[in-house]
Amino acid sequence: MGRVTERRRTIRIRDGAVSSRPDTLVAEEPLEIRLNGRPLAITMRTPGDDFALAAGFLVSEGVLGAAEELQSIVYCAGAQADGSNTYNVVDVKLAPGVAVPDITLERNVYTTSSCGLCGKASLDAVRTTARFPIADTPPVRVEPSLLAGLPDRLRAAQQVFDRTGGLHAAALFSPDGELLDIREDVGRHNAVDKLVGRALQEDRLPLSRSILLVSGRASFELAQKAVMAGIPVLAAVSAPSSLAVDLAAETGLTLVGFLRGANMNVYAGDERIALGTGV
Repeated sequence: MGRVTERRRTIRIRDGAVSSRPDTLVAEEPLEIRLNGRPLAITMRTPGDDFALAAGFLVSEGVLGAAEELQSIVYCAGAQADGSNTYNVVDVKLAPGVAVPDITLERNVYTTSSCGLCGKASLDAVRTTARFPIADTPPVRVEPSLLAGLPDRLRAAQQVFDRTGGLHAAALFSPDGELLDIREDVGRHNAVDKLVGRALQEDRLPLSRSILLVSGRASFELAQKAVMAGIPVLAAVSAPSSLAVDLAAETGLTLVGFLRGANMNVYAGDERIALGTGV
């Protein structure tokens, strides 16, 4: 099975001095996701939590929404011509009676480590397939001071990043700041899928009492994944895209960007942020 990290020789130049030494790099390998035996998607990911990644991907695609809808996830034996197993192909079997949308099987998506959506047509596609309308979730109220402390806690929990410096992370926090789960991956969207997939496997969807924090920017696909999992608050340490803001405004998602220390921008859903009277 693929490792999370690998070692490679590197030439180091420091203050004019040249030396040779091994460096620890984050592993990146393809994962093919099959649905009921049929190829569905290929994503470049960091090996680990592959079953959760596949389950979370299917939540974001609107195929899964509850643990009982998932029958099994297995690595495909004989993934190579010689019959050996690469542990880079998984097959997801849906429970009997669970419908498979035709659009999902026809997409055959290839996703990179920077793009987790690649093919969604419009905001309407998310709005019409979301099972857990955020507007219907119990009210969540978050203090800006609580949000301000989350990036440092995310960074402190990134174990593999400390060795490689090359991983994104996503974490779930409770409204009072408790760290519920954290996943790392070479792609932000994969890290979120791993979080959501674990929640599905543990029958914890919707994540209506959670704050999702992501390293880097908040793209449309990350906002989409939050909406599909019923997460009411998405925060990012960098900028959101315009389409992410549009999706947040249309679905009721609270979207926070540029979360750095006590500074942040609230782009949508400010009713969940305790802003005081100066706004």
